[in-house]
Amino acid sequence: MLYRTQQLDQLDTNKPPAKTLSRLPLPPLSELVGNLRREDLVSQLLLLSGLVLLLLLGQFAFTQEQATAVLRQHQDEPGVMRYHSQQSLLDASGNAWQVVLFKQITPGQPIRFNLRLVGFPGIAELTHPQPLKISTASGQVLTAADVFGEESPAPNVGQYNFTEVLSKLQKSSLTLSVPLKSQEALCLKIPESLVTEWQWLETEL
Repeated sequence: MLYRTQQLDQLDTNKPPAKTLSRLPLPPLSELVGNLRREDLVSQLLLLSGLVLLLLLGQFAFTQEQATAVLRQHQDEPGVMRYHSQQSLLDASGNAWQVVLFKQITPGQPIRFNLRLVGFPGIAELTHPQPLKISTASGQVLTAADVFGEESPAPNVGQYNFTEVLSKLQKSSLTLSVPLKSQEALCLKIPESLVTEWQWLETEL
């Protein structure tokens, strides 16, 4: 028994010491919080930059699509070109009107601009001959002569000479008004975006 005990003691003594992992010092809590805040700030800045870029690209694409979709070109006859901008707008009663600005180019003649208003038949009748009144956001009032006069093709159609008016417009909203046979006045709000299209029609085409 003594011999076995001595052998066990000798075996225990010859065992290599157990390996212990060295403990690395932990960084202070303030440093950890600071790192988290910096990472969070960088993530927020990257996200914000991405959103701004998407908005800018979306606005550019919308502007390009709108410009190419609204402005149209036609050839009335050989050598006579006509360009126009067309939009559908609602009056104060909720009735839809087609607002069409024409640019006609005829060789040897001055360029002409005409604004045509077309409503649904039987809903409203325009009074002829009556000038179209254009009120700007700054309070300026302009007039456009009735082109059709008493020879309008339909009571719901009016066309007005816009050649001198267009060059006087600023990039701001407008209000168009013309008398109706019902003793009321047709009023159409023209947004700034549509005025910009009209100016493109004047200068770019």
